[in-house]
Amino acid sequence: MADSKGNKYLVIIAGPTAVGKSSMAIEIAKYFRTEIISADSRQCFKEMSIGTAKPSKEELKVIPHHFIDCLSVEDHYTAGDYEKEYLALLSTLFEKRDLLVLTGGTGLYIDALCEGFDEFPKVDEAHLNFYKEKFRNEGIGVLQNLLLEQDPGYAKIVDMQNAQRLIRALSVIKSSGQAFSSFLNKEKVSRQFSIIPIVLEMDRVKLYDRINLRIDKMIKTGLVEEAKALFHLRHLNALQTVGYKELFEFFAGEINQEEAIALIKRNSRRYAKRQMTWFRKKQWKNFAYNDKLGILEYIKNKVKS
Repeated sequence: MADSKGNKYLVIIAGPTAVGKSSMAIEIAKYFRTEIISADSRQCFKEMSIGTAKPSKEELKVIPHHFIDCLSVEDHYTAGDYEKEYLALLSTLFEKRDLLVLTGGTGLYIDALCEGFDEFPKVDEAHLNFYKEKFRNEGIGVLQNLLLEQDPGYAKIVDMQNAQRLIRALSVIKSSGQAFSSFLNKEKVSRQFSIIPIVLEMDRVKLYDRINLRIDKMIKTGLVEEAKALFHLRHLNALQTVGYKELFEFFAGEINQEEAIALIKRNSRRYAKRQMTWFRKKQWKNFAYNDKLGILEYIKNKVKS
């Protein structure tokens, strides 16, 4: 039965880090004989593989993936760029597929595709660099206080632990002379496809255990060496990432390796907790992380209706 969306569907497999999104997305894509689009803001970088838990080479061979290994950490890339490029990609892919799978834990990228972004004024590079330097020298607390003073409305809804978001907001405020929240348009855009969002869930204790084990495996498979090769680029936005920034502190002599690994585990657990809070607010359909049959049945019913 035809509908206003032309019977095109984007299935979103979302959830916290280490819950099993990639493997579930591959299973769903295999069943529907389709392709996967990544919504992970770090797996796109060629230089960051171990620390971003990219799908394996074998997995990438099984199902076509998009937005993996397509950029360098030295490239300037925003969620707005993602929205524009991947709407164009979706348009092309939907010419040969009726259903596509999007997976990842970067809420900002998922929102970009589902809801669209507002137009923001051009940011003065000097202002951007000013706040980056302030963060490096004085820490995230200073940025949090500045945003609370200059735009308390946005401070209520932004992830106040995400330094990049704070730097971006403060730079827009400085460049435009207006509150960042004044540029937020509450109207959602209309997409030419239907969205079927799914969130994978797991008992928190089990999830945290999986996170710890995953990081132990990353260390064994060369994360320290991967981060060491990127140490000279540690000032770049792409590398202000859990798993790398803690090792950079180790390389700088600020902490020892054991402390760095403990911090990676702690910060990864905290990141997972923030992700779970974000997805909970979305009120999307939740499934157990391993309920493949339930998820397939749900998707098939959504496509039929």
